[in-house]
Amino acid sequence: MSDAEANHAALRIFDSVRALAFIGDLSMGQPTDHSLRTGWLAARLAHAAGLDASVCDAVREVSLLRWSGCTANAAGFAQVFGDDVAIRTAMLESRPGMAEAIGNAGAAMVPLAQVHCEVSGEVARILGLSTMTETALRHIFETWDGNGLPARLAHEKVPAAVLVVALAGDLEVFSRAYGVEQALGLIGQRAGTRYPARLVETAASHAGNWLAELERASLADFDAALATSDMQGSTSAELIADVIDLKLPWMTGFSRSVAVTAAGCYARLASDDAGRELVYRAGLIHGIGRAAVPNDVWNRPASLPASAWEKVRLVPYWTERAGRQTGALGEAAVLASYAYERQDGSGYFRGARDPALTLEARVLAASVAWVALRSMRPWRAALTDEAAARLLREEAANGRLCGEAVGALVAEGVPVAKRVARGASHSPRLSAREIDVLRAISRGASNKEVAQALTMSPSTVRTHVEKAFRKLECSTRAAATLKASAMGLI
Repeated sequence: MSDAEANHAALRIFDSVRALAFIGDLSMGQPTDHSLRTGWLAARLAHAAGLDASVCDAVREVSLLRWSGCTANAAGFAQVFGDDVAIRTAMLESRPGMAEAIGNAGAAMVPLAQVHCEVSGEVARILGLSTMTETALRHIFETWDGNGLPARLAHEKVPAAVLVVALAGDLEVFSRAYGVEQALGLIGQRAGTRYPARLVETAASHAGNWLAELERASLADFDAALATSDMQGSTSAELIADVIDLKLPWMTGFSRSVAVTAAGCYARLASDDAGRELVYRAGLIHGIGRAAVPNDVWNRPASLPASAWEKVRLVPYWTERAGRQTGALGEAAVLASYAYERQDGSGYFRGARDPALTLEARVLAASVAWVALRSMRPWRAALTDEAAARLLREEAANGRLCGEAVGALVAEGVPVAKRVARGASHSPRLSAREIDVLRAISRGASNKEVAQALTMSPSTVRTHVEKAFRKLECSTRAAATLKASAMGLI
């Protein structure tokens, strides 16, 4: 982490988990309380099934984090299926033709599952949750009959939390999409294959009452039902930023850079520590709503059609919505939703004008633009500092961005925060070249592209990748990116 990332207020793990659950629900094309509702049902099912307290806690944690790997394999889903959000919605709802679509994807489903499971497990490890929770997340797509992924575990070898959460998730989705009776019929068809028949019997005997009670549940009820003792500990908000950025490889590190930049800019304009902390957290989470937009929209090399722009304009709306269920991050999420507003009213989603924009909002908007202009995008190369500064000054002159914030950002001599590995004595010792290669592939470059950029042979790049993965104890690029970022290596 950088010096600018250090010494920020700790965040309760449960608040971080709720934010990750929100991102996962958006990625899956589900209502934003899907994971909360699933967790509530899963907790009831685990108790009714007579599972012990440690398993019941794992069930709660797994139900909230089971989609935390969705951003990591979004690029892969987009490559195989097109619209990564729509296909996941169809899969969850078991729409007609889904079995054939998955079958046609064939072996491509295996790496997609591996990426998701490895990243989800890594999220649990970074948060310091139990080994039981981490193990379940690393096997979240296993099924009772042994035909699941990634390891094709069967029967009692499948973590109990996986089976309970899978059934609870199906009950939540199917009952909402098709009604209780049809939901129980669909679940019954999966008895003995996706989950054990005895678990289905337990769910069927209680489902009507549970679902009726669930409809009356409030956010406070969800908190009381789902917050385990392990989730009362402290963490940092940077993990949320890293998970957000995994959706698009070329966004790696973007949210952290925005946070550091915005906090530094604010500190040069005001001496309010609380305001600086708020701007920092808002910078980390300003991209929450990006999960709701399919990857093919973000990856377009040309200008967006009106239909795609409507989806993009909703990104800050979804970020603001996240504030309603993310506890201590609520105020930051509301500020984060102003990241694309402009002083002349031409921004989105509110079209707010100067009088409605606080100093924090103006600093955040300018900082997002400053970092974005100097970052590579599929439709353009990264701009130089000079070119970016010129564009930012033009935006300020035209009344779109705050001149005071722009002046603080582009002033000569502003230090650039450099990240250094934290916990170095316990971190894997990657060589400088391994870190260079890892940084490049984390941003989506192929081995061949890395070889050309770093002037080495593809075989040498492959060797560096293999060594870095081995030291990080990861087998996928997404998991290695997440872990290396958390350690401050990239």
